[in-house]
Amino acid sequence: MTLLIDRPEVESPPTKAMEDARRREARERRKRRIPLLPALIFVIVVTQLPFVATLVLSTLHWNVLRPGERSFAGLANYGTVFTDARLRNAVLNTVVLTVSVVLVSMLIGLVLALLLDQKFFGRGLARTLLIAPFLVMPVAAALLWKHALYNPAYGLLNGVLNAVGGWFGMTDPPQIDWISSMPMTAVVASLVWQWTPFMMLILLAGLQSQPADVLEAAQVDGASGWNTFRHLTLPHLRQYLELSILLGSIYVVQTFDAVFTITQGGPGTATTNLPYEIYQTMFRKYEYGEAAAAGVVVVIGTIVVATFALRVVSSLLREEARR
Repeated sequence: MTLLIDRPEVESPPTKAMEDARRREARERRKRRIPLLPALIFVIVVTQLPFVATLVLSTLHWNVLRPGERSFAGLANYGTVFTDARLRNAVLNTVVLTVSVVLVSMLIGLVLALLLDQKFFGRGLARTLLIAPFLVMPVAAALLWKHALYNPAYGLLNGVLNAVGGWFGMTDPPQIDWISSMPMTAVVASLVWQWTPFMMLILLAGLQSQPADVLEAAQVDGASGWNTFRHLTLPHLRQYLELSILLGSIYVVQTFDAVFTITQGGPGTATTNLPYEIYQTMFRKYEYGEAAAAGVVVVIGTIVVATFALRVVSSLLREEARR
């Protein structure tokens, strides 16, 4: 009886030529990366060093009005961030502001995207006009809403109310101070006007990537427009809706211009969000440590949201690649 034993394959040792080829390849890779080194250093200096400095500041008791009392505070400033009533109110206002702006602008953006997905005369001009608010600088947009629309003496909103009241014979139409009577709504309306085009563009891209043969098959089967939207278009837009919500949340949570310009965080603290509260802590109270700790908390929260956004983008790209 003969036993057959498989002999393990023995790898031949790398020859000197192969070693030299690997070294040359590694050297070429290093040479190709050298031009990227200045950009990498610039990014580290501009983004990472300030964050490290902020981390260091967040561990200090430091008020510039009391220069001799600077000391190490450990995590005490973070405890203040989560227990201080003003900061808790700022967190609540930030959540209300972000959720309101993102959801309302997404719904309006969805309606506008559905309209722009249809063929009609002047569609290109309408699309350009609808995108225009997103191109306006945030401070300019906030000033426009504060003075041209909300001003109780010469604003457009009260002007329209006066005109409508005159048509119905009202001799003393109401003069509403929009910013004082409904401050959060005033800020939300200006931000919705600015962020709706952003949502509309993302959802319009999703609508235009929908397969036409599927819609034609639904039309042939006699499906109504509502059923086609509910069972075909809406599931197709799911990832685009998630992407618009996540990206919108990342941007809107950092809103400072509209709050500073329209309401200055008031009346009281009615519209004070986290970025404006950090500004006040830094430049009104001069509590550098507390402001730095609040900034670190905002950055960490934004990173968490951005991580989910990147996962959604990656899954969207993978799905597009499979088509």
